[in-house]
Amino acid sequence: MKSPLFFTVIYLSCFCMSVNAQTTNAQTTNAQTTKAQSANVQRVNVQRDVESAIVEQVNKDMPLSLQELKQVVNINSGTMNFPGVKKVGLIFKQQFEQIGFDTKWIEGSDFDRAGHLVASYGDRGPKILMIGHLDTVFEANDKFQSFKHLGNNLISGPGIIDMKGGDVIIVSALRTLKKLGLLDNVRIQVIMTGDEERSGKPLNVSKKVIIDGAKWADIALGFENGDSDIKTAVVARRGYVSWLLEVTGKPAHSSQIFREDIGYGAIFESARILNDFREQLSNFEMLTFNPGLIIGGTEITYQEEKAGGDAFGKSNIIAKTTQVTGDIRTLSYKELADAQKVMQEIVSDSLSHTSAKLTFFEGYPPMARTDGNEKLLAMYDEISQSLGYEKIVAVNPRRAGAADISFAAEHVSMALDGLGLMGAGAHTKDEVADVTSLGKNIHKAAILIHRLSLAK
Repeated sequence: MKSPLFFTVIYLSCFCMSVNAQTTNAQTTNAQTTKAQSANVQRVNVQRDVESAIVEQVNKDMPLSLQELKQVVNINSGTMNFPGVKKVGLIFKQQFEQIGFDTKWIEGSDFDRAGHLVASYGDRGPKILMIGHLDTVFEANDKFQSFKHLGNNLISGPGIIDMKGGDVIIVSALRTLKKLGLLDNVRIQVIMTGDEERSGKPLNVSKKVIIDGAKWADIALGFENGDSDIKTAVVARRGYVSWLLEVTGKPAHSSQIFREDIGYGAIFESARILNDFREQLSNFEMLTFNPGLIIGGTEITYQEEKAGGDAFGKSNIIAKTTQVTGDIRTLSYKELADAQKVMQEIVSDSLSHTSAKLTFFEGYPPMARTDGNEKLLAMYDEISQSLGYEKIVAVNPRRAGAADISFAAEHVSMALDGLGLMGAGAHTKDEVADVTSLGKNIHKAAILIHRLSLAK
């Protein structure tokens, strides 16, 4: 029989071995943790150095970016100026080719527009679609035609923020990454359309290049100016459709208006319909509708391709006909369907001796607010703040119009727009850009693409 002392010795020996093992394990774990922390710090430092190099390269190339912006702004590329749109497209085409991109120009004869530019690069890594457009709202006969320095970091010109500045940001960011050898682990497709401001028809043909690009991509980035606030980006956009209201009345001498057998005439009926639209649609939270053109009288002609027309009428003749064109913008398909139902009911409730027809046409789909879009916004915001720039939040969808990214958004995991050149007065002769936002947004775009290329 073993003595109690024997068992005590055995117990103490086992206890010491356990303690030693635990100590060794703890030391090993601590060493591993320290090593991991050290490696993480090293990765952070390397990443910081890379991003500092990106900023430095962008700043070095800023004179070139500004010169390229001036060059394309000074070329009229109103949507219907096909030679001008293509000329701008070919300038960007050459710039992409200089940094090793494969490019092609897609002729737009099938949808009655100038065409689109596509540039592609890379064979591995995340697939990113970058979207711009070549056309502006300023046609060849517009008086607003040239780039100007205004002082106080302001520059002006037709389409400078909507969106030739965004196009330059795309090229500049990619050129910076290529120079630094940072495009090897990402696949890029850039699409610059020639009909964003006035879409070619049918839309399933004119927008096919964007939809196909989005089906290929994981992520879509749009370089519109959003609401022209550098502290916001776009995670949701309202879609829009256009509409045409055609109204007829009974012509007669104006002294007989309102008689039971004469009625109210086409112009009064149009006014009733539009006012009822205003009163009944104002309750839709994210909806806006706008009558943009109205023609009325005894005889009218409307030319869609010129967005205008002619009218003949006299003050002593009850108007026989009117036409009104406009658009309606909603954040969801359901909201659009509900609004269309209300509008059709209003139109059908005609004043005496009048009739009206309301037609809706195809348009841009809404861009839904998704978790993926929010995640991309958070990444973009973190980049901005890490550079010492502004905190970035989601723009109110009512403060931004429709854009080509809406055709892409439903096909990708995440999408973000409003990454372009900031300023004020888009679509007007007072369109100006803030030069300081050019460098900032090239910095942010280039770093965003680089960080996305590191994602596993």
